[in-house]
Amino acid sequence: MKIDLHTLGPLVALIALVILGAALNSAFLAPANITNVLARSAFIGLIAVGMTFVITAGGLDLSVGSMAAFLAGIAIIAMNAALPGTGENWGTILIGMGVAIMGGVLAGYLNGALITKARIEPFIVTLGTMGIFRSLVTWLADGGTLSLEYGLRTLYRPVYYGGLGWITWPIIAFAIVAVAGEWVMRHSRFGRHVEAIGSNDRVARYSAIDVNRVRLLTYVLLGVLVGLAVVLYVPRLGSASGSTGVLWELEAIAAVIIGGTALKGGRGRVWGTVVGVLIMSLIDNILNLADLVSPYLNGAIQGVIIVLAVVLQREKRTADER
Repeated sequence: MKIDLHTLGPLVALIALVILGAALNSAFLAPANITNVLARSAFIGLIAVGMTFVITAGGLDLSVGSMAAFLAGIAIIAMNAALPGTGENWGTILIGMGVAIMGGVLAGYLNGALITKARIEPFIVTLGTMGIFRSLVTWLADGGTLSLEYGLRTLYRPVYYGGLGWITWPIIAFAIVAVAGEWVMRHSRFGRHVEAIGSNDRVARYSAIDVNRVRLLTYVLLGVLVGLAVVLYVPRLGSASGSTGVLWELEAIAAVIIGGTALKGGRGRVWGTVVGVLIMSLIDNILNLADLVSPYLNGAIQGVIIVLAVVLQREKRTADER
């Protein structure tokens, strides 16, 4: 039986990283470190699952990091504003959660509508909204930081730090979304339509697929998952600023490409995206634990990984064409 290294490559790389991390630092496999890595992976992981659908359909979204910052900011503002009337309770927190999720729906719809209805390139649209969202949250914070009221922050903290044993709620949410996303991509009509559009949107139109509707839904789905990531992220620090979510779009896209989803669309692997997210998180964790390079170079390392992953995809496509 021939082993497809292009398919299994990310999994092999993940196993190799675990072995390397354990060899470099004895604290790497400690439950506290593993929990920390998985919990921090959850935010990017949720966004990356949504990004998998967008990229598989032939799209791209550069605005997710800025969108997350903006959604976190308006959620905090909404909770602080509701506090005098609703009190320091879970009802107030649910208002903030609702604002984050609905804001994600609207932000995703905005991106998708501009791309499908106004027929503007995804790169241009999301580059523009990236600047808009980042500027808005900076303006709302007046150049500083938006902070959740102390009592609400204390009440909200278990959403990030609590869970079932050592498995925290962000990890559980990521696992559920990943399983659901893989099932939708592999077994649902929506998933088949997403791949068909990414492969050839003209043929998809001839096959009676509503191309614009499906593409719009991929951006709305991504917006919802950004909102969910924000719901789980806000209790971690209880604040948001213009620097929140910086480079999240780079990490999400890197995870998707590393996982084997074709950058030009047509082939999506949610399970591969999960592996890609873990690879990116483990690289950061190993570099920090081993103190091999400055943490300020993590963005450069992620950029190099994206370039290498695209090069490998191109080589695979060239080999298949031969």
